Amino acid sequence: MQVVLLFNGIVMNYKDVLKNARENLNGSCRVCPACNGNACAGEVPGMGGKGTGDSFKENFNALNRYKLNMRVIHNAKNPDTSIELFGRKMDIPVLAAPVSGTTLNMGGKFTEEEYISWVIGGCLDGGIYPIVGDTAVDSFLITNLEKLKQYNGNGIAVIKPWENKNVISKIKIAEEAGVFAVGMDIDAAGLITLALHGKPVGPKTIEEIREIVESTKLPFILKGIMTPDEAGLAVKAGVDAIVVSNHGGRVLDQTPGVAEVLPDIAKAVKGKVTILADGGIRSGVDVLKMLALGADAVLIGRPFVTASFGGQREGVKLYVENLKSELKSAMVLTGCNSIGNISSRILYSR
Repeated sequence: MQVVLLFNGIVMNYKDVLKNARENLNGSCRVCPACNGNACAGEVPGMGGKGTGDSFKENFNALNRYKLNMRVIHNAKNPDTSIELFGRKMDIPVLAAPVSGTTLNMGGKFTEEEYISWVIGGCLDGGIYPIVGDTAVDSFLITNLEKLKQYNGNGIAVIKPWENKNVISKIKIAEEAGVFAVGMDIDAAGLITLALHGKPVGPKTIEEIREIVESTKLPFILKGIMTPDEAGLAVKAGVDAIVVSNHGGRVLDQTPGVAEVLPDIAKAVKGKVTILADGGIRSGVDVLKMLALGADAVLIGRPFVTASFGGQREGVKLYVENLKSELKSAMVLTGCNSIGNISSRILYSR
């Protein structure tokens, strides 16, 4: 069944949303048939991947290389797609990743406040939660958190790896907004858009991470883990969750795709920490694959930009509803009754 929305009095499907987004993004994103990083390679600032764009491309390609075992002799007729994460129930194991910079990266047609309000509202309408972040422009985090506060703080805030005192200060602002978890995207430690604004970010030691973790009573997420050894170090630092991520291929050229490294990371720390993953996830089938590879839930970034620019709050909700439908259908056809029932057995191997 095709999911549609009523937008400005007009019935739209998701193809209409993508068409609108292509126009509204003013060339900063081509809204390609496959969001694979080919057309936008090297466009940072912009929506592309750094350098050759191969890290972005590998996120998409690594996930695409995995295929599913179709099974239809079972009792998984009406799978439960919901999970509980950080004490909150979600309709599907998906969070909207923190993506900011409407002027710098997204063509400038809409303001940061408009964009983030559509993402937050659409996610909550769809039964999932948004993650908001900060950028080189300090006011963006304040705008994001003020908007999130209007929705009773129903979301997560992720801070860039500034100096510790600055990170901790921003976490306190996020706490005041009522968020239910906080984090740091340590993978932004070389982000060119921050360097262009003269903003100091960098890697962190275990001790520095632990200081940040201990500064809050909220669950703490460390985003930007790409190796099993650093996953282990994150556990030692006391984080509650990690995000296996190469920052959408926007910080370091020539990394492997997230789907390629996720199984070994899951093998190393599964059960010790909540494992989230992002990178190249576009559909409900992609969500299923990441869960089978070892993630407990996923983050999705660029598709929420196109959904919001193409259909505002209603476009975001429509995208979430599509994810729900695709995930549920894929679970039926792979024999999974619940999210906890998903394992590597559904992945095809020779």
